[in-house]
Amino acid sequence: MAGDAGAEHDALVVCERQFQEAAGELRRVHDDVIDHPERARDGAVALSGALLQKMAGRQELCIRVLGENLGDRHSAHALNVALLSMLMGRAFGWSDEELLNLGVGALMHDIGKLELPERLRHRDEQFTAAEMRYYEEHVARGVARARRMGLPAAALLVIGQHHEMADRSGFPLKIGSDRMTAAARVVALVNRYDRLCNPVRAHLSLTPHEAISLLFAQCQAKFDTSVLGAFVKMMGVYPPGSVVQLTDDRLAIVVSVNSSRPLKPRVQVFRPDAPAGEPALQPLNLEATPGLGIRRSLKPAALPKPALQPAEPPEALAA
Repeated sequence: MAGDAGAEHDALVVCERQFQEAAGELRRVHDDVIDHPERARDGAVALSGALLQKMAGRQELCIRVLGENLGDRHSAHALNVALLSMLMGRAFGWSDEELLNLGVGALMHDIGKLELPERLRHRDEQFTAAEMRYYEEHVARGVARARRMGLPAAALLVIGQHHEMADRSGFPLKIGSDRMTAAARVVALVNRYDRLCNPVRAHLSLTPHEAISLLFAQCQAKFDTSVLGAFVKMMGVYPPGSVVQLTDDRLAIVVSVNSSRPLKPRVQVFRPDAPAGEPALQPLNLEATPGLGIRRSLKPAALPKPALQPAEPPEALAA
């Protein structure tokens, strides 16, 4: 058991490092979009391929890392959307080419915002009508930039449709699911989920469990039902990385979903009195623990930082 926990910890450290490296590469791609569009295209395609090869196969680790706010807000959001979208595409059995184009479109879905003033890059209910129209122009600006980059047609459609909704309440064209590509329907949902978990105003953030619940309970008309159902199945009721309070009041981190019993995932329980040199988190399978369950989800800040931050990787991994 301890050996499994150690291997899982080491894999998480590697996954976190890869995410941070990807965030740095994505910042370089964004820096090239305006003045070096072809170089930006090559960088986006290469990064999408790297994500597909190195990270998208570690589904639960990837989902767990996404909640850790690694990197700056803009690059972290784009990476979150790209990774979750590619995991969804893989669950649907899409080809590597389809996944690659999906990744490129998701990584670049907000490039139209690069031309907007900082205060207009994130939708605000306080916007005037003119400001809202200007904000919504980021979609058309993004498509224009993507064309200059020479991105694949499938990626262009993701960029152009990532704010469209199944009930035709989205923008800019107010088309429904029947006119959206499958990739765009995935990115539209994942984009909304990540904005709920990681909004500009941090105090408004929802836990992953709260975001999943809100999407399922209140937003079913806005998203493709098959995509929403597959997303909930993949993420679970308590997605990996969720901080939860158990029914015996102990705090824990969810590490993997249980598709047969969604309310009984595998967790790592925080041990505040762990002796020096021993892990602060102890693996626990709730399915094998009758009478013990999850009482509620909590914000990550509820768990002490030492429990959330893995130790430095061993030399063999750092090499």
